Amino acid sequence: MGALSHKLTVEDLSKSYGSKTVLDHISFEVQDGEFLSILGPSGCGKTTILRLLIGLLTPDSGRIFKDGADITALPPARRGMGIVFQNYALFENMTVRQNVEYALRFHRELKASRGEIAEDLLHRVGLWDQRDKWPGKLSGGQQQRVAIARTLALSPDVILFDEPMSALDVDTRLILRKEIKDIQKAFGTTMIYITHDQEEAFAMSDRIMVMETGRIHQVDTPEGLVTRPADDYVRRFVLENLQTKADSLSRFIQVKP
Repeated sequence: MGALSHKLTVEDLSKSYGSKTVLDHISFEVQDGEFLSILGPSGCGKTTILRLLIGLLTPDSGRIFKDGADITALPPARRGMGIVFQNYALFENMTVRQNVEYALRFHRELKASRGEIAEDLLHRVGLWDQRDKWPGKLSGGQQQRVAIARTLALSPDVILFDEPMSALDVDTRLILRKEIKDIQKAFGTTMIYITHDQEEAFAMSDRIMVMETGRIHQVDTPEGLVTRPADDYVRRFVLENLQTKADSLSRFIQVKP
């Protein structure tokens, strides 16, 4: 049984497509209010984990617990989770405000207050002055914030991010990193963040789960990965790549005495 002290507990989860094993009996826990990054190369099973957690896929075996309750068979609408996709999935024929309100239209108890909820969220993510614009008129970073606001409208206690910054320029990514962390602190939400970028994971995460081809090599704090790498794969994929990035920058940065 999943421990009540954890927001999510994943036990022995597996998923295959035909003869291809995508996830091979993985287990991990996510603490309440934690920012956990799932770090690994393309095709390692990161996105499959997200789709299993939110209920868009069914596991071949294993169980998923949330707040101690088994949610493995629950439909997505009953899991209390939200997801921000890589392409934002905004409705181009709706304004920013309408996109945020749309998340509430199927919940009868929230219908009367959906305008107020959307207004509050748009203020909190800094998009109130953009409320009547079409998504196509916004920058990539602004579209990302609309997608986050729409996800927050239903007050999920877990938000999943599927490589949300992969299409953004470097400056925007740096700004959004801070904004996502600020939103997490303001709302107290547990966040699980998919990325293949080592530096991004280290900058944002409380803990990082390092993956390769359907299995987990290590789950640890950024400091723990540096000081106690579990194996050669973690040293190579995480630490050597970070060192390469640092070395490439140090050639151009002059440290003044």
